[in-house]
Amino acid sequence: MDGMSLLTITVLAVFVGFEVVSKVSSTLHTPLMSGANAIHGIILVGAIIVAGQAADPWVLAVALLAVVLATANLVGGFVVTDRMLEMFRGRQRPPSNAAVPEGRGAAEPAATVEPEKKERRP
Repeated sequence: MDGMSLLTITVLAVFVGFEVVSKVSSTLHTPLMSGANAIHGIILVGAIIVAGQAADPWVLAVALLAVVLATANLVGGFVVTDRMLEMFRGRQRPPSNAAVPEGRGAAEPAATVEPEKKERRP
């Protein structure tokens, strides 16, 4: 294949990939990122193998660039997945043996606020 065909395929793949990813709901984003991280791990292993077997200096340079980019992509994917999971975890309650606020004794229970009950109308 000539260079123009490869460039055309790459540009089309970028546009199709952008359209597919932008249509994914946020609920499905985290599981898809986990699968993408596994694929990026395989790509990283392949780039390392190619770099190890490169005989031409130009091929070695491109392979090492591929290793660097694949590593950045893999690490970034894990960071984004971790942030997404933090969003779903919510706030954690303080432990039960937390410090007692001033003015309250240890035997005195904290006041609880019950939600208001709304009357249903037929």
